[in-house]
Amino acid sequence: MSVTLDIRLKRANKVYHEGEVVAGVIVLVCKESLQHHGITLNMEGLVNLQLSSKSVGVFEAFYNSVKPIQLISNNIEVAKAGKIPGGKTEIPFEFPLQAKGNKVLYETYHGVFVNIQYTLRCDMKRPLLAKDLSRNCEFIVHCQPQKSKIAPTQVNFTVTPDTLENIRERSSLPKFLIRGHLDATNCVISQPLTGEVLVENSDTPIKSIELQLVRVETCGCAEGYARDATEIQNIQIAEGDVCHGLSIPIYMVFPRLFTCPTLETTNFKVEFEVNVVIVLHDDHLITENFPLKLCRV
Repeated sequence: MSVTLDIRLKRANKVYHEGEVVAGVIVLVCKESLQHHGITLNMEGLVNLQLSSKSVGVFEAFYNSVKPIQLISNNIEVAKAGKIPGGKTEIPFEFPLQAKGNKVLYETYHGVFVNIQYTLRCDMKRPLLAKDLSRNCEFIVHCQPQKSKIAPTQVNFTVTPDTLENIRERSSLPKFLIRGHLDATNCVISQPLTGEVLVENSDTPIKSIELQLVRVETCGCAEGYARDATEIQNIQIAEGDVCHGLSIPIYMVFPRLFTCPTLETTNFKVEFEVNVVIVLHDDHLITENFPLKLCRV
């Protein structure tokens, strides 16, 4: 006998804040009446920490600090054992979004080594020979906006062979002068990162100018930390040998779920950086790095 189970939230965008009520319906569709041994709904918020392969085995103490951190856990019985009539049945539910004990609800974030996720899970127990049904639904938590206004401060940069670090043979480098600015490095997560870059001169033709957004995830405890930087997205803002003296706009939207307000806790940190990357024709890479502080207002 075919039966489908689904969880539908009232909010189309599935975004909630702490203290709000997560409301929706459990939808059951079956051709004829159906026997069951109870329907339960579970709300869970977890921070999953993972170690990169280079960190495993370095610190024994890590194994205790990388256990999942439970932020929220609620369980309700939606329906006692009984029968569900044929056709479509909708069972409404409401859950208050409150953290467990003295925990804080961090914003939803999908990273590589740090994952913050909130899910609803509906389970329907069925008689012996029938298979139990289960359905998961993720919803998104946004942290409360900051009350204070952010005053953006422009960050100017100049790149020449003399300003570069990590260079083996400075004498073999081609001559170039690249200027630019970012409008702010204290950024509002819902607004784009903007600025401009300008190539004054370059002996070697330029192949490409790119903007790279990087997440820096730190997991650890008092004994030590594992810090890993991974790329979130890379946007090409210019291709080929661009006109010298022409301003090239920098514009990057922060992707939803893959970024969150900068976060620092005792067990983990989530930070962000942006790299302005200039690729020369001989495949030399010139990178200027800027740490970002993201927040929600």
